[in-house]
Amino acid sequence: MDVKRAMDIYQDKSTISVKLEGEPVWIENVDEVNGMATVQVGSRPANTQTVKVERLQEEH
Repeated sequence: MDVKRAMDIYQDKSTISVKLEGEPVWIENVDEVNGMATVQVGSRPANTQTVKVERLQEEH
């Protein structure tokens, strides 16, 4: 995924399925300058990771 698409998903009001290495994640923040995203892994709010947006995959 690219930074623009990550921002679109982050700002969208609907639920868009995104995965990180097969695991469902929620995008919590996107750092456009550095191409990074902070994501919540699964349903545990405390389980967050900051990853390159290229590692995120949108489910179609």
